[in-house]
Amino acid sequence: MTAPLSAAEVAALVGGALVGDGGVRVSAVAPLDRAGPGDLSFLTGGRYLASFRASRAGAVLCTREHQATEPGPVTRIVVDDPQRAMLRVVRVLYREAPRRTGVHATAFIGRGAVLGRDVFLGPHVVIGPGARLGDRVEVMASAVVGPGVTVGDDVTIYPHVVCYPGTAVGSRVILQAGVRLGVDGFGYVPGNAGHEKIPHVGRCVIGDDVEIGANSTIDRGSVDDTVVGPGTKIDNLVHIGHNCRIGARCLIMAQVGLAGSTYLEDDVILAGQAGLKGHLTVGRGAHVAGQAGVFGDVPPGVTVSGYPARPHREALRAASALFRLAVIVDELEELVERAGRTAQ
Repeated sequence: MTAPLSAAEVAALVGGALVGDGGVRVSAVAPLDRAGPGDLSFLTGGRYLASFRASRAGAVLCTREHQATEPGPVTRIVVDDPQRAMLRVVRVLYREAPRRTGVHATAFIGRGAVLGRDVFLGPHVVIGPGARLGDRVEVMASAVVGPGVTVGDDVTIYPHVVCYPGTAVGSRVILQAGVRLGVDGFGYVPGNAGHEKIPHVGRCVIGDDVEIGANSTIDRGSVDDTVVGPGTKIDNLVHIGHNCRIGARCLIMAQVGLAGSTYLEDDVILAGQAGLKGHLTVGRGAHVAGQAGVFGDVPPGVTVSGYPARPHREALRAASALFRLAVIVDELEELVERAGRTAQ
């Protein structure tokens, strides 16, 4: 962590308007309800006003709408987007440690492997024969970069990551602990003698600026490649099946499952626990709500939800009708019971 910043310095950093004491100093960030006099916090909307009014934060980033809200912290920095402004401050207050360099004595480097400049290999790392690592790659303890795997520049590979043969990783990629790339897909030909495994000869290709969360798995292609486009961010515990094509800048949240040959166009958002049947296309900018079950193509820009997934407004109407149906059933049962008593 760097030295504390004054409120005036924070305002200059984020291009905001200072209200109150510019000499207040902050050395950390914290949420409104837990912030103290040495902390910077931020207010994003009216739902947090109660926490804002009771907050002890030394300074708060807020919009013009709340610059005069009373009570609350006296020192405020007025910006258009408090969350984005907070991100800029965090990067100054909590500077990342410089990348390490060097090769640990227990690391194994296979024949023909090529290491770029300023590479770091941690304890018990395995770099397979013919693998190629770019400049400033950091591979942490017990990770495996398999034979022939290529890794671009400025990549961070956390402990216990495994990149199978046939994997290509772009530059500035982050692979969180336990990621598995290039695993054989789930493909079999059924038969009376048993299920015959389909050989997987395609690659697993990860674009530039991708982050993949802990314990997520991406299969290699069977006869085609599995591809994750540049700038896409994948949460923890996600599974992407063989031959999937993920576009640029997609957001895929925890516990999502994509069956084989699913195609996501650019800027798609998949919320937590959504499941997508294989061989379908989700159009550019579409959103899939949490726990939705998608069985068919989703048009560009459309939000779908429910099981089976349908346009969100339609899904809400269907759910509302189902709730009303329960009341109607109760009323019908009461009428039948009353008619039975009358008949007696």
